Amino acid sequence: MNIRVIPVTPFAQNCSLIWDPDTMKGALVDPGGDSSKLYDAVTQNGVTIEKVILTHGHLDHVGATTEVASHYNVPVIGPHTGDKFWLDGLPIQSQMFGFPPATPFAPDQWLNDNDTITVGNLTLEVLHCPGHTPGHVALVERTTNTVIVGDILFAGSIGRTDFPQGNHQQLIDSIRSKLFTLPDEMKVYPGHGPTSTIGHERKTNPFVADSKFG
Repeated sequence: MNIRVIPVTPFAQNCSLIWDPDTMKGALVDPGGDSSKLYDAVTQNGVTIEKVILTHGHLDHVGATTEVASHYNVPVIGPHTGDKFWLDGLPIQSQMFGFPPATPFAPDQWLNDNDTITVGNLTLEVLHCPGHTPGHVALVERTTNTVIVGDILFAGSIGRTDFPQGNHQQLIDSIRSKLFTLPDEMKVYPGHGPTSTIGHERKTNPFVADSKFG
């Protein structure tokens, strides 16, 4: 799987353009805004967009979803139905964060734990990892040892849990029981900031490192 990270919105949210190099079919993961920037990246890389995929329902990750999906005439996949209230509440989120008004929408397909998503000849495995939001998912691509984690885990940090229906212990459990069972060498693409690896976070992350849990 090829991946290009495109920071968007004033929150510098990492939208990921992913594609199968054999077929050049791809997807945009978490198109939070700046749609023209996303279109340029797609064109520059010669990718044919098949779908939009969402890790969770926060505005900086979904703000351009309907525009982008309409532009490419493709379905929206994810997140888990636990984040329906966030998508329904997009106008309120827009006011809260000072973003342009966003229209509520529902994806064409909600995701569940252990679902798979195809992108070209690639297969993404879905891990339901609640805590930052109740419907948050991570996307695992095994052939390139890559996981896209949205706002679950960051380089040296973890997602906030002070938003509605956030749960700190649930987030810790999601990271420890789901993400940290992945190979140490797996590269982690978070929703903000630099990439890392599962092994590095297991050793050094002050919130979830193995050393904190005996």
